[in-house]
Amino acid sequence: MDGHLRNGVVEVGGNARQQFHDARGYGRPADGNEIRLARVEAAHLLLRGDLTAVVDHDGSADRLSFEEFFVASAAAAERFALRFLVYADLRDRGFYLTPARAGWPGAAEADNDLIDLIVPPRGTKPGDDEPAYRIAVVGERESIPADELANLTLAVVDEESEISYLETATPEFDGGTTYSPPAGVTGSLIGDRVVVWDAPDGFYDHGFYGQPLEAREAIIDTAVQLSLVEAAALAVEGQLVLDDTDDDAADAPTPTATENAGDITPDSPASYTAIREQGRRVEGERFDRRLAVYRTLRDRQVVPKTGYKFGADFRTYNTVESVEDLPHSERLVRVVEPDHAFDPRELSLDVRLAGGVRKRMVFALTGANGEIDWLSVSRLTP
Repeated sequence: MDGHLRNGVVEVGGNARQQFHDARGYGRPADGNEIRLARVEAAHLLLRGDLTAVVDHDGSADRLSFEEFFVASAAAAERFALRFLVYADLRDRGFYLTPARAGWPGAAEADNDLIDLIVPPRGTKPGDDEPAYRIAVVGERESIPADELANLTLAVVDEESEISYLETATPEFDGGTTYSPPAGVTGSLIGDRVVVWDAPDGFYDHGFYGQPLEAREAIIDTAVQLSLVEAAALAVEGQLVLDDTDDDAADAPTPTATENAGDITPDSPASYTAIREQGRRVEGERFDRRLAVYRTLRDRQVVPKTGYKFGADFRTYNTVESVEDLPHSERLVRVVEPDHAFDPRELSLDVRLAGGVRKRMVFALTGANGEIDWLSVSRLTP
């Protein structure tokens, strides 16, 4: 049985509708028993021997074998080779597939231009159920816009034609850490940290704020060192006051975690202003975005701690009741700008590292005004 290539679409007659579409989900019905195939579908049928050749009416009118059709399609259609590899792999895994690329026969309507294939649950035909995966095919050297990835499955094809699947989603943060520090905790701003010399009960043990200043046979056992992010988050709420600062505006309205955390207003507590300015000197504009993420997580009763050892901004704990009985942290969080573009190798490295330490990788796409879009990424075996 031959296919006929016209205007970039392969038409197949005979009993093609029953043999290929009705039985196995290839293509879209046309007139009578004919079907219309996207190039990746036709190439797959050629590879399997279900089609003998494709007659090229768009060019030479020759009967093209699989090899000839593959080369011609790779020249005519952008990223054809990558898409074919993913199509063939998912077919081999037992999935029916619906094309979602504009111009393909019967292309499913997609709300994201990155989507190449719609994959229904294994064993079901397109349209019977909600899709199991919405596949975006990328090569390992392509950049991927972070703000378009939510709820997609990335099929990353490396230089040796191996495929890695990465699942993206919008994570929910539902913490249960209930400790709240009292107002007026006093600390000293020293370089890139704040030292609370007389921490209140539960400040570290139950709130997991800072790190105790400890030494063998020390004469002080209540001192806790805070990062500038922790200190700024406490100061903006009036819970931390610098010992050499007059907080005459401490009772004035302060910005919430979702407002512009980067702006210092005349009503801001003086301690908050001093810590924020030091944070900007130390870290630049990233400090504002990291602070917005930290405050948002604390507002959701999730405890963020430094993720430095894992190459991230934070590691997070959903519920902390006592540091002595500390649970395993669940997520690593990296703060990136909304227009960030991922390098697939960078993304794979982050996800692999997070999985290796039993955590989920989360990215916080944080704008200049403190708005945050959350994106979690994990490895997937379809």
